Amino acid sequence: MSGESQNPFSPRVMIAVILVGVFAFSGFALLGLYAGELRGGDDGGGHPLSKSAIGFQGAVVMAQAQGVPVVISRDPLTDPNENGALRVLTPDVDFDPKALREYDREGNLLVVLPKWSVQPDPRHQGWVRKIDLLSNLAVQRPISDLSRPAFYHRKGITRPRLHGAGGPFGEGTYLPLGPVDRLQTIAGPDFHPVLTDEQGRMVLAVYKDTQLLVLADPDLLNTQGLKDINTARAGMAILNVLRGDGGLAFDVTPNGFMRTRNPLKLAVEPPLLGGTLCLLAAIILMGVHAAVRFGPARTGGRALALGKAALIDSSAGLIHAAGKAHELTPAYAALIEARVAKSAGDRETDPAARTARLMRQEAGRSVTTPLSDLLPQARSATNRNAALTAARKLFQWKSEMTRDRR
Repeated sequence: MSGESQNPFSPRVMIAVILVGVFAFSGFALLGLYAGELRGGDDGGGHPLSKSAIGFQGAVVMAQAQGVPVVISRDPLTDPNENGALRVLTPDVDFDPKALREYDREGNLLVVLPKWSVQPDPRHQGWVRKIDLLSNLAVQRPISDLSRPAFYHRKGITRPRLHGAGGPFGEGTYLPLGPVDRLQTIAGPDFHPVLTDEQGRMVLAVYKDTQLLVLADPDLLNTQGLKDINTARAGMAILNVLRGDGGLAFDVTPNGFMRTRNPLKLAVEPPLLGGTLCLLAAIILMGVHAAVRFGPARTGGRALALGKAALIDSSAGLIHAAGKAHELTPAYAALIEARVAKSAGDRETDPAARTARLMRQEAGRSVTTPLSDLLPQARSATNRNAALTAARKLFQWKSEMTRDRR
């Protein structure tokens, strides 16, 4: 039995199965490695990836529309950017205040404090509903490792007017706001005013003698604030003045969107990506080499085979080598006639009488080619192809006469 007949699976099918498995595993592994980075941020939180009322994606879109270079980073922007971009943090109440120590406060850094306690809106994915103001401790938490300032809130909805009080905003700066619900301000000895409301309370303040600025009320930059043209102008003016000639770099790591550190990522990212591709190419070549000899190896046969089958194979090989196969076609036709006559119970020994009787019998059968046409073809075969054609037709005729396809 040959190796091909021993193998129940086609090599092509097995190669296809292996390729599909490798592709599926590779895709699953890559998705697992980059799941965190591919995760969308429209979860209703107060960060630059959110479109909710307390989210800041509106500020990102508005800045981009003005031609400002904007980056949303999933890596901590602890060091100042080389091009002087303003780093913007929008920490929530779960932010670890000790993490703020890692940020260099000598470079432009703006911290936008939280204000609202919200719950998801069940009718709209990514939307939220305001519950109430956060407590002073909750608002204070993101910067509590630096200082513990107090916070004040106006009553109801007002239209504050902001005035420059120092730093990048001169005393002549005037920024009118639209309707703001319970304006949030900050107060503390460690903070110096940059923008104040008409009552002199700090809305934007700088921490001591650093470049860390704190925006007390996020409604100047979030979606619900930017819906008003005056508030939008004031919010964009704050960002434009603070960034100077640089761009904006929003750090979303305080909101849980940090790029995960995984050793496996090193293999699929430069500079090790080239080595990984070479290894993959080597594996593919090994697979191709293995597929050429797919299945069990054939065992060597005897030099001199034994048995009837060996005798038949040897005789057939000898006849083929001598080029005499077509001369055996008449004998094959006589053999077919004898087998058909025997299956019909005919004991006629005279070949001519047997042929005549078979021709009469085939009248009751629906044969493709009558015996009267087949016998001349068998006798006139002069080459191997003609002999094979006649033999096939004779075998088909036998099958149609006896209903036996063996």
